[in-house]
Amino acid sequence: MFLRIVADSFGRRPRHKLLTGAALALGMGVVTAALSVSLDVGDRLAKEFRSLGANLIVTPQADSLPLEIGGVDYRPVNAGAYLLEADLPKLKTIFWHNNIMGFSPILEVPIEAWSPASQTWITPVVAGHTSLIGTWAQHRVEIPDGATYLTGVVKTNPWWGVQGQWFGEDSLQCVVGVNLSRRIGAKIGDDLNVSSGDHAKWVTLKVVGLLSSGGSEDETVLAPLSIAQQLAGKPEQYRKLYVSALTKPEDDFARRDPKTMSAAEFEKWSCSPYVSSIAYSIKQVLPGADVRVIRRVAEGEGQILTRLRMLLWLVTGAALLAAVLAVGASSAASVIERRTEIGLMKALGAGSGTVGFLLAAEQLLLAFVGGGVGYSLGIVLARLLGQKIFGAAPEPSLIVFLVVIALAAGVTVLGSALPLRRASQYEPAPILRGE
Repeated sequence: MFLRIVADSFGRRPRHKLLTGAALALGMGVVTAALSVSLDVGDRLAKEFRSLGANLIVTPQADSLPLEIGGVDYRPVNAGAYLLEADLPKLKTIFWHNNIMGFSPILEVPIEAWSPASQTWITPVVAGHTSLIGTWAQHRVEIPDGATYLTGVVKTNPWWGVQGQWFGEDSLQCVVGVNLSRRIGAKIGDDLNVSSGDHAKWVTLKVVGLLSSGGSEDETVLAPLSIAQQLAGKPEQYRKLYVSALTKPEDDFARRDPKTMSAAEFEKWSCSPYVSSIAYSIKQVLPGADVRVIRRVAEGEGQILTRLRMLLWLVTGAALLAAVLAVGASSAASVIERRTEIGLMKALGAGSGTVGFLLAAEQLLLAFVGGGVGYSLGIVLARLLGQKIFGAAPEPSLIVFLVVIALAAGVTVLGSALPLRRASQYEPAPILRGE
């Protein structure tokens, strides 16, 4: 009988029901879009941020004191200790191995370089004093579990532009910085002779590309890591490692020293993809390595993610507040119009609790309908926003649906609380006398 009364009442006064349902649908639509984008935006932006380059740098722990100004290392390129290339596959065995998007070892060697264009009848060999950066371009790493992983500067430095192509691994090829190529006249297809500072070791490389990075690399030669190791006399070793990892924004907890944490706090910290916790994991598998966070990259990512999420939460809060006010106004108008009906129900023996429960059930039924419609509208809006902003639309989520329905019910109860309380306090006698 109760359900019949609720269903019958729900079908009457369609104008108020339509207004309340429209307010709920619009509010829940905005909430659905904001929540869907917010849940999806972190991963998508984190992947987009990898175009900013590596956010971790690994150097030998026994190295000399770093001398960096503005992110540029001013130490002699051949100073300090070295790390073993054979340990690099271990990076894909740490707890956060899926978050490691790429890594590239670096070994920089001072060289003299000359090309056929730099030779004249007066000076048979005109050498350009520069550095050769040995690294990986697109290198296949054999992971201990038997799989292979493709990595290199293409992933850690995606903004580097190459006219031509990258050098092949384990080949006598190189890529020359655009500034150096103009200075020594090296062009794509030329042979480039390079030698270490004492001329004891030299090699001829084929120029297959010209690098434009906007940085100091434009004055250097890039070649396979094995070439640099040969010139430096450091087989199977490297000097520096850049790592690009997907992370979440750091908070105060993430910046705490792990040594001061309890066992429970350390477990929570190490199981969160903070850039500091990933750095800690890398340090455990690379013996003698010092892993540092490139703060200007990591902090910039965190600030953008935090502010964007804050904006989405503010939009969600504003939509919920607007829905509460709209539902409250509509509910108050409905209670005033049904004053006689409420008085009659009380005169026939219905208690204040029964009347309030009946009106609340009507509002909750309206909340479920409005929330469902709002979720459908929100998914459409979220897909439009995702496609326009991130180039990929977020997928519908059951969790978001349940949250939106719960929020719709909460908004309806909160907005209707005062009108329903007033309706439960009505006295039947004055109402039936027309007072």
